[in-house]
Amino acid sequence: MVTVKINEDSKQARALVEMLRTFPFVEFMEKPRYNKETEKAIVEARTGKAKKVSLEDFRKQLLSE
Repeated sequence: MVTVKINEDSKQARALVEMLRTFPFVEFMEKPRYNKETEKAIVEARTGKAKKVSLEDFRKQLLSE
């Protein structure tokens, strides 16, 4: 097995990655962008399950810990 890191900032790099995805013998092992707790919080916020807190209450909560 070979590990290759490709910086996808350029047009050529993105084209190479798309070409590699077409090969049946290539497997991508992408790391999640955030940890599991953060991913869960993002999903909750997008679906409206997160509760809204005022800035003042948030500051009080931070300072009380």
